[in-house]
Amino acid sequence: MKKLRKLSDKKLIDESEIATIINLHKLENHKIVFTNGCFDILHAGHVAYLDAASNQGDILVVGLNSDNSVKKIKGERRPIISQTQRAKVLAALECVDYVVIFDEPDPENLIKKIAPDVLVKGADWSEEKIIGSDFVKKLGGKVERIELVPEISTTTIIERIVMRYGS
Repeated sequence: MKKLRKLSDKKLIDESEIATIINLHKLENHKIVFTNGCFDILHAGHVAYLDAASNQGDILVVGLNSDNSVKKIKGERRPIISQTQRAKVLAALECVDYVVIFDEPDPENLIKKIAPDVLVKGADWSEEKIIGSDFVKKLGGKVERIELVPEISTTTIIERIVMRYGS
């Protein structure tokens, strides 16, 4: 008997397939939203951010930094959670439609493949520093900056754990 894949597994898309899938959605006039990040130790701030991002359109695609990419950005001690596990947790969220792991330090190539209608980042990023913002705006899309939940981040969670339990 063939085992059925769970819905969350169907949300995990290879980078080579994402453009085809998104183009099908565009043919149905779906508004495509893209955001990206490491999403290491998923927390309430991440969930609030992703929910707000999903409200910007019909389909939310999350670009997830690979383990190698996170190491380049955050240092050798990160990520705490592997890319496979981080992707599965993100895919299990109702507000997320697709998760695509990318290996570069930034999502520029992925953004160009998807050509989203809305590019979303946290309000801690100025619009001119958001990778892909010029590209998206040239295509007639927009950039949205979402306020982050104060006093919660993966870094503060790690610091709290180390303070309580030692290194």
